Amino acid sequence: MIDLRVISIGALPAHPLRDERTPVRPGHSTCTLLRAGDKAILVDPGLPDSALASRLDERVGLPLSRITHVFLTSFNPELRRALPALDHATWWISETEREAIGAALVAKLHEAAEENDDRLKEALEREVAILRRCQPAPDHLADHRGERLDLFPLPGVTPGLCGLILAGSRFSTLICGDAIPTVEHLEQGKVLPNAADVDRARESFAEAIEIADLLVLGRDNVAPNPSKRVF
Repeated sequence: MIDLRVISIGALPAHPLRDERTPVRPGHSTCTLLRAGDKAILVDPGLPDSALASRLDERVGLPLSRITHVFLTSFNPELRRALPALDHATWWISETEREAIGAALVAKLHEAAEENDDRLKEALEREVAILRRCQPAPDHLADHRGERLDLFPLPGVTPGLCGLILAGSRFSTLICGDAIPTVEHLEQGKVLPNAADVDRARESFAEAIEIADLLVLGRDNVAPNPSKRVF
């Protein structure tokens, strides 16, 4: 079977459903590890590398050096702080997200060059280098003993936000990213208000609820689908 473990539970910098309007904490993503055969896929490594290394050791006794692949559900910086320590791994992101973010970065680079803003230009060039290092993820990431791990597009919060669906023998588990960030969003049926396309985000939310038995939330723990009886 494909082993799924939550390595660290994330947090929103400002939780809109708690009436938090400005950041009150560092935002970071829930990080999940999937192991299938010789693949060790780390999803959304949002903690700094030292903190993530500790969590990975605590949860599964695995060093960062044993990670073979990284998957980013989106290009949000809060999802990828530990990437420098994972340079040995293959980095994946959805092709749609890669193209949309790339186009936006190129446009901002042109603006920075026209305004002679060297500091912004350097920062944007670093972002471009990270994005170039990310490969378009294949539709099918892994399979092991009858279980499959596939892409599950969830656009809206970002143009190409993409989750992962693990089809197991007993139930399906969907890693949602920020398409469903917290249990409060899940229970209230709400999406993040700063979504790039709120209507598409709502459609993706509905698709996630329709398809999955268990949900790994983008800034929270694993949660059962409230519309289904899993156990």
